[in-house]
Amino acid sequence: MPSTQLQRYEFVRRRSFTLLSKFVLSICVCILSVSPALAAPVTVHYREGLMHGFLVMSTLDGAEVADGDLLQVPHGNQITSRLIFHFKDGSLWDETVVFSQRTAFRLLTYHLVQKGPSFQHDTEVSIKASTGEVAIRYNDDDGKEKVINDRMKLPPDLANGMVLVLLRNLPPTATPAEVSMLAITPKPRLIKLAISSQGEDSFSLGALSHKAFHYVVKVQIGGVAGLIAPLFGKQPPDTNIWVMGGEAPTFVKSEGLLSFGAPIWRIELIAPGWPKEVPGEAKEKSEEKH
Repeated sequence: MPSTQLQRYEFVRRRSFTLLSKFVLSICVCILSVSPALAAPVTVHYREGLMHGFLVMSTLDGAEVADGDLLQVPHGNQITSRLIFHFKDGSLWDETVVFSQRTAFRLLTYHLVQKGPSFQHDTEVSIKASTGEVAIRYNDDDGKEKVINDRMKLPPDLANGMVLVLLRNLPPTATPAEVSMLAITPKPRLIKLAISSQGEDSFSLGALSHKAFHYVVKVQIGGVAGLIAPLFGKQPPDTNIWVMGGEAPTFVKSEGLLSFGAPIWRIELIAPGWPKEVPGEAKEKSEEKH
């Protein structure tokens, strides 16, 4: 090889090595600089109590896919909250979370059952926060049952099944904020949920106009997996949640994933429907009672 070509080859080789070294160094710096945020539970501003809410789930184009119930029952400083969705295709989402609400919200136990064609895998999850026990039972792609029993160091700000409760107690001035979540993918993995405020959006109830705080919840996978996830299209989409403020903050609407691998669904409050009465029928019923 002529000396001129050899010098050019050596220059290109060294330059390529330098660029590659800088890239590797930048990745290492990113990994080392992502220090975990303090796991601080959300402070209780509004104590949860007895509640029964009615929900409807639909696609983003308005097609209804499931009807839901949100039930909360207090036991002293503890709340048992259960969220159930019955899908039109026979699928089921049944989530129960028990949490305490003294000075801050703390997850105690969590249990989830999801099954049916609306989900990639039939799955049952149990979490005991005090001991870090995690039990997962699911069917893989071949339909074979898999069981995982693990013991993990779970942070005090674990928010499985509690995001809506936390947002009602997290003023927009307190954002951005972070909480932890145990993701089932199906192997359990701790991730961070980054919460940011997007201001207020208007909505109507009958003839009255109201405003709701708009929050965006972004999944932060963290570590090397978090750096490469967007490159391979595996970064979960953001969840959008609207909460009406005031003296009694309440959930209004959400748009996001209910389960990894599922489509984005919209969840909203719904009012009960009543059968329409024929004119004069109500009067006849009243007269019959008397």
